[in-house]
Amino acid sequence: MTRSGRDACPGLRGPRRLPRRRPGGGCAFVRNGSLPEPSPITFPGDGAPGIIINSDHWSTDLSASLYKIDGWGAPYFSVNGSGDISIRPHGSATLAHQEIDLMKVVKKASDPKEFGGLGLQLPLIVRFPDVLRHRLESLQAAFDLAIHSNGYVSHYQGVYPVKCNQDRYIVEDVVDFGSPFRFGLEAGSKPELLLAMSCLSKGSPDAFLVCNGYKDAEYISLALIGRKLGFNTVIVLEQEEELDLVIEIGRRTGIRPVIGLRAKLRTRHSGHFGSTSGEKGKFGLTATQILGVARRLRAVDMLDCLQLLHFHIGSQIPSTHLLSNGVAEAAQIYCELARLGAGMRVIDVGGGLGIDYDGSHSEDSDVSVGYGLEEYADAVVRSIRSVCDRKYVRHPVICSESGRALVSHHSVLVFEAVSATSPESSTPRLGGHDLTCFVEGLADEGRADYLNLTAAAVRGEYETCMLYAEQLKRRCMDQFKDGSIGLEHLAAVDALYDMVSEAINVADPPVRTYHVNLSLFTSIPDFWAIGQLFPIVPIHRLEQRPKSRGVLSDLTCDSDGKVDRFIGGRTSLPLHEMEGKFGGGSGGGYYLGMFLGGAYQEALGGLHNLFGGPSVVRVSQCDGPHCFAVTRAAPGPSCADVLRAMQHEPEIMFETLKRRVEEVVFVGVEDEEGGGGVVENLARAFHGMPYLSCGGGGGGGVGEEGKVKACRYYVEGEGTVSVAGDCYEDWTF
Repeated sequence: MTRSGRDACPGLRGPRRLPRRRPGGGCAFVRNGSLPEPSPITFPGDGAPGIIINSDHWSTDLSASLYKIDGWGAPYFSVNGSGDISIRPHGSATLAHQEIDLMKVVKKASDPKEFGGLGLQLPLIVRFPDVLRHRLESLQAAFDLAIHSNGYVSHYQGVYPVKCNQDRYIVEDVVDFGSPFRFGLEAGSKPELLLAMSCLSKGSPDAFLVCNGYKDAEYISLALIGRKLGFNTVIVLEQEEELDLVIEIGRRTGIRPVIGLRAKLRTRHSGHFGSTSGEKGKFGLTATQILGVARRLRAVDMLDCLQLLHFHIGSQIPSTHLLSNGVAEAAQIYCELARLGAGMRVIDVGGGLGIDYDGSHSEDSDVSVGYGLEEYADAVVRSIRSVCDRKYVRHPVICSESGRALVSHHSVLVFEAVSATSPESSTPRLGGHDLTCFVEGLADEGRADYLNLTAAAVRGEYETCMLYAEQLKRRCMDQFKDGSIGLEHLAAVDALYDMVSEAINVADPPVRTYHVNLSLFTSIPDFWAIGQLFPIVPIHRLEQRPKSRGVLSDLTCDSDGKVDRFIGGRTSLPLHEMEGKFGGGSGGGYYLGMFLGGAYQEALGGLHNLFGGPSVVRVSQCDGPHCFAVTRAAPGPSCADVLRAMQHEPEIMFETLKRRVEEVVFVGVEDEEGGGGVVENLARAFHGMPYLSCGGGGGGGVGEEGKVKACRYYVEGEGTVSVAGDCYEDWTF
């Protein structure tokens, strides 16, 4: 910056460092205020190394690299030759003809029934039970391999913590797929214990039913009843006082319990999820309390009932080094309890098996981990074996509560962008007449800023040029607030500022807002609550070059209802231009998918603005090339459903509004449809989903004899639909 430029801009500190270009190699203002075309602009941070968003050539491989699909999506997600996301239901063992095109699933689910679809409204959760089966079998195989390779003399027997996703069909699938491996369930509350006992009735009799969480007398009685019913129930003590209830109720019912202890380890990790571990963790017993429990059990001749040690370092354990430290500490406690005479036989390493949300394979991130299933299992087995061998203690059965790693991949949330803000002009310009009017409306200081700006541009002093543009913009804003210039002047200075910024390559490309038919608080609550990032990717058009950058804004009346942080450190997402629906053009809708969200999101989702959950389809791979079967389909909750959840009574509300219609019609204020048409629309509204009806589908509709359809479908195969339950609600017009 020249001295004259600095002196002319008093009060401006810390100028940004811009590359100085000579007039011959850059651009300068000309008399009419126009600028030459700027150089092509790349999207900083949004492309993989060597990828320029606005290159003329594009391919599906470039899309896969841009969105890091090969990092977070392997081995279940890829981009096919049509530019759609493909599901590989059997992981790396999936054959080419077994892949499932996600867009075809969405089309099948959302197309109207008269066109062969299921008529479901988006947003849509698509579940792939084959992926869930593969995850469970892969986890079991990883531990089997680690046990064999380390000479471990016992076995692995996992449980699924139902708090991750309590959906009936998910829990039933886990029990079914895990039955050959004695895979069990973990419950943390009385309702979860009830559903676990019900589902395990069809599972392996040896499967563990681990009872965690805070417990009262009713919870403990229920767990003991489970043991009497033949379930392999273990009551894990989270607090010292729970032991008295277990002893008392066990004596009263005549049921001898199997007891576990949750140890409060010193080992913890420093990430967001590490707060549940360490000496100040929420759950578990200290070393002193563990000794106290063992002595109390010995005093009542029940020390043999103490058979399991449980601990939890925290979710998303970042590295196997930290894991090994925690497991080794717990194994020492296990061996000490065995030395004291407890009937120890199981060590439960808890949750913590992480997944790689951003594909970076990093140990320094809450959204990534630096290991895979085999490395995790080997670290657990090796650490336990080492401690037990040194202490001459029999190798225990190894249990883990790996919920996130089991169910995250098998569920995809699909939603539609219904509109986007208009793209800004790439080169804002002021015409000669507009420029003259603009300059004449400026005060003396502003006119001086403008003249200094043009002089600095001609000299190629772009740092100085930008400072004058910023100062001129501030002066005009002050004048506008004082009422001395109009809205046209304010728009003109904005255009001038953008023109200067783009000309000297300091302006970022405009970020558009894509309005999506979704409630973030209902379907992606962890993003809002704890800043959890999930991969979000267009599920089609990936053979095309994305020409825009966007953030996502949901339907809720809340400023937090937006997604403006993405994996890879991005603050915007490369997206395609809107072609259909409200985006203009004649094409179809624009569909995006949120991946790896199968754990926690559905159970944590709220009813902000009374948006309910998405529609759900369950899709399995079947015989035939690229063939799939929809084995279950259910519309999302209706407006009546979500109103009922907040203690309203939709039937009474409907009758109240119906009487209101009759009163209005009676006094002669009748609309074109007549009273009957209004009532019909009201009934349809109660049974419609709260989301925008912008797609081809739609859950309900009006049936024969003036009754409202509110069907739930069980789809036995692709295109074969049978109705589960009554198809008509008893609401007449």
